[in-house]
Amino acid sequence: MKKYAVITGASSGIGKEFAKILAKEGYALALTARRGDRLRKMAKHLKTECRIVEADLTKEEDCYRLYQSVAELPVAVWINNAGFGHCGTFKEGELEKELDMISVNVRAVHLLTKLVLKKMERQNYGSILNVASCAGLMPAGPYMATYYATKSYVTSLTRAIAEELRYEGSPVYLGCLCPGPVNTEFNEVAEVEFALKGISPAWCARYGYQQMKQGKTVIVPTFSMKAAVTLGRFLPETLYIRIAAHQQKKKKSGRRI
Repeated sequence: MKKYAVITGASSGIGKEFAKILAKEGYALALTARRGDRLRKMAKHLKTECRIVEADLTKEEDCYRLYQSVAELPVAVWINNAGFGHCGTFKEGELEKELDMISVNVRAVHLLTKLVLKKMERQNYGSILNVASCAGLMPAGPYMATYYATKSYVTSLTRAIAEELRYEGSPVYLGCLCPGPVNTEFNEVAEVEFALKGISPAWCARYGYQQMKQGKTVIVPTFSMKAAVTLGRFLPETLYIRIAAHQQKKKKSGRRI
């Protein structure tokens, strides 16, 4: 019986690359994003069955609709990849955009992780990968305050649930992918250019998939980001936050910060 992989935010970037990898691995795919036209165009080039679910994950009803569309399928892999950020001071940030960010980056990930985890435990197999960020492993990120906070939620939630599953001897894997800068459309949406050189979404997805198969809970691509995260543990928190603020200020943004 062919098994399915579900990918949110699959129309571009890391999500699109995960779709290519999983198609080559022999999975049938269920792909979701707001831009259904992009998904349909992409599906023509993937040599596997593709189900397209056009959905806006800022809306709770769309999260449930996505889950119900695959609830009866043998889903072996679920990748919560949809998310976005924004660069600027908190006081000047657009509240509606920030609340949408929380809805996609936090609420949708929380809701879908809970539903899918219960489904996979009933199946007695499955893997869930939440795409977070190295931002989620840092204490705070001035000038991207909401984004850092949302990714901290994802990494904290994932680590806690993963330990619960380990203690219970669950057959289900749960992990989070925490890359640094990746060259995707994220930059355009966030109105930012990263000060550090980004990695390709293809490399990021490939590394993430390999580590997922090995059961790694927190996946940090590239040696430089691993070193930065490790070094941060030994710095006073106030200094670490100030360093993060300095890095954010170096980013080129459409808004003065």
